[in-house]
Amino acid sequence: MSRPAVLFPLFAELETLDGVGPKTAKHFAQLGVERPRDLLFTLPYAVIDRRPRKTIKGAALPSTVTVEVEVGAHVPPRRKGGPARVFVRDAETEFQLVFFHAKGDWLQKQLPTGQRRLISGKIELFDGLAQMPHPDHILRPEEAGDLPAYEPVYPLTAGVTQRAIQKAALSALARLPELEDWIDPGLKAREKWPDWAHAVRAAHAPEHLGDVTAEAPARQRLAYDELFAHQLTLALARISMRRGKGRASIGTGTLQRKVLAALPYAPTGAQTRAIAEIAADMGSDKRMSRLLQGDVGAGKTLVAFMALLIAVEAGGQGVMMAPTEILARQHLEGLRPLAEDAGVVLEILTGRDKGAERAAKLKALAEGNIHILVGTHAVFQKDVEFHDLRLAIVDEQHRFGVAQRMELGSKGTTADVLVMTATPIPRSLSLAQYGDMDVSVLDEKPAGRKPVKTALISAGRYDEVVGHLRQAVAEGRQAYWVCPLVDESELVDLTAAEERFKALRASLGEGVVGLVHGQMPPVDKDAAMADFVAGRTKVLVATTVIEVGVNVPNASIMVIERAEIFGLAQLHQLRGRVGRGAAESTCLLMYQPPLNEGAERRLSILRETEDGFRIAEEDLAMRGAGDLIGTAQSGLPKFRVADLERQSALMAVAQTDARKLLSDDPKLQGPRGQAARVLLWLMEQDRAIRLISVG
Repeated sequence: MSRPAVLFPLFAELETLDGVGPKTAKHFAQLGVERPRDLLFTLPYAVIDRRPRKTIKGAALPSTVTVEVEVGAHVPPRRKGGPARVFVRDAETEFQLVFFHAKGDWLQKQLPTGQRRLISGKIELFDGLAQMPHPDHILRPEEAGDLPAYEPVYPLTAGVTQRAIQKAALSALARLPELEDWIDPGLKAREKWPDWAHAVRAAHAPEHLGDVTAEAPARQRLAYDELFAHQLTLALARISMRRGKGRASIGTGTLQRKVLAALPYAPTGAQTRAIAEIAADMGSDKRMSRLLQGDVGAGKTLVAFMALLIAVEAGGQGVMMAPTEILARQHLEGLRPLAEDAGVVLEILTGRDKGAERAAKLKALAEGNIHILVGTHAVFQKDVEFHDLRLAIVDEQHRFGVAQRMELGSKGTTADVLVMTATPIPRSLSLAQYGDMDVSVLDEKPAGRKPVKTALISAGRYDEVVGHLRQAVAEGRQAYWVCPLVDESELVDLTAAEERFKALRASLGEGVVGLVHGQMPPVDKDAAMADFVAGRTKVLVATTVIEVGVNVPNASIMVIERAEIFGLAQLHQLRGRVGRGAAESTCLLMYQPPLNEGAERRLSILRETEDGFRIAEEDLAMRGAGDLIGTAQSGLPKFRVADLERQSALMAVAQTDARKLLSDDPKLQGPRGQAARVLLWLMEQDRAIRLISVG
């Protein structure tokens, strides 16, 4: 399994391209360009019209013009550091070329008086006179053919000029191989997409502004190639996950009925549907790989517990894994009453369990006496053995990329996998991140969840807010006060949180206010949380550590300080921490005026709607995909051409197409399958290629 020879020239050293030496190659690396292949997918973002015209007369200034001129007098700088001027005349009028710091002999050589030259550059009016400072091009009339009519404009970095990147790109284009097509012929014909090599050439030679938009056919084709390669990788991961021999876990319904009978409410239609989808997956002999996506407060816990009960009814065990100990303990609290209703044994295992206590839990687990285990990543350590693990649930998946899912799947167990996320994800991102999984969506709120009243309040009204809190505390209510991440440095954030804690303690009294932040030792953090959960403290000052999963039904006020610097999805998550009990709940977004346009739009959307999916779509439109999930830990691929915000429909087509190709040709051995293998190598999806070879 090695890279096809036809691609070798594209994966050579960058220094093999014209005009690229070791030093320039280092600069190119800052653009993410390390081989000729990378340069092919670094496309121009604009185009300059360099078509020659007879005269600058009538041009809308300032603008870039190309014109043939006769060179007139040279006027040297009047003072040191001043500009040198060269008078020139086109077919109808005279204007000046202006040069700063140019050596006189260089100017004479480039622009000899009395000779004709083709010049191209930006011309502007200065004190009523037309002038062109530092022309981009100065050519002899016979060299006019060297200047493209339309010049592509590439993204740059320090040490890389337009000329250098244009020259290197032309050199990379010269080694383009002709490749067999991996795109479905019907799709290609319908979309009128060019062949791959033609598309690459066209994308690097735009002729008007329309050619550099995402809608241009050449660009669409190249974006589709990226999305298709990505979806092929995810589809192969999905197949390998399912290839792992699953076992049918068929529930009897007895435990589930006990829980449903004990609930004070009926599950929503969305919950019932999701439970049915999960039960069908678990009942098949293929391994389940499903994402349960639900908005804040949509009732994922019940759905997850029902899935765990199916595993227990089928004679096995279930495990639920959370990213932090706080969350694992919250799941324990949330599931305990349900476990009591069903009469099943529920236990927790975290890194804190030591010695005899840990040994006893491990023994009970291995003997099958613990039915459901909740814990952190500690549940997957070497010495943790299950009697018969049927279902693994992973919570808060966005901290967990495709690679970790593959690892979880390869644990050798036959367990089904269900992943839960409380972050509503726009469809295009959901396909990019979870294209290897089937998706169940909880898009209804359980009956009885009261809407949260959201208000914008300027920081100048701080005293009013504190007064409002004082009254709420007197009535026995609880509140969160979230401090901003002022700065990436934890220390500054810490000071902000500690200052606010001291100020509120002074206003509200000793013992009323608690503090939680990311720098605290876990034991202190848990203790502060426990005091708040138990109602011993009434106001909890926190950095965003409480964003995910904290559940205190009595807390009915959420104050978010400097709300304008938070992302939309994060604000929505924070607001979801209140409105969980019987009391009317309020979320106060405190901002520092004046608000810029983006911040105003974010806060207004939040005030208008509680629909997490609408908020997620808006967030994607405003911030872009990488920011939305935090690309570092998102498992999101970095696309060079494809634009997830604008091309979400292409992503859906790519997923359907990839899954169909693999169902028709699982080993990718037919003509189109072989071409798709070349695409995977071209897109550096080596892991996917290993998955085919395993098959």
